[in-house]
Amino acid sequence: MRVGKLTLPLAGCGFGWVVLESGRPGRLSVCGIPLAPRTCLQVLEAKYLAQIIVMGVQVVGRAFARALRQEFAASQAAVNARGRAGHQSAAASNLSGLSLQEAQQILNISKLSPEEVQKNYEHLFKVNDKSVGGSFYLQSKVVCAKERLDEELRIQAQEDREKGQMPKT
Repeated sequence: MRVGKLTLPLAGCGFGWVVLESGRPGRLSVCGIPLAPRTCLQVLEAKYLAQIIVMGVQVVGRAFARALRQEFAASQAAVNARGRAGHQSAAASNLSGLSLQEAQQILNISKLSPEEVQKNYEHLFKVNDKSVGGSFYLQSKVVCAKERLDEELRIQAQEDREKGQMPKT
């Protein structure tokens, strides 16, 4: 029997070698350190598990980026559809914290008119006064709703002025 060694790269393992010695076939070593066959399999399993995790994170990342791009495009389309007046109204909603519909519901107004806003505001403000057993929270909601509707009335008046000043062709 001949004595000798043959060192070959281990398939799938970037840092291991298979060392074949006569008399002891299949003995494994990594950088000259002998390993049990089970250890090399564990290294391969860890490598494949890491690859699967990385691929999964990439897939989820791409899907998230695609969803983010779609949401951004949809919001841009909505902004463009609303136009300038919608932009001002949206800005007013952000400042007051109430949408136009919420403010109308709070003051119980179906059609936006300054007289109806003022009349309902005064009534609800008096009814919710703390001195007559009302709620300060509800009173503050009434005030916020009136401010939001006043802002909307100001925006509508400004649009009407701009339409009246535009030259007809």
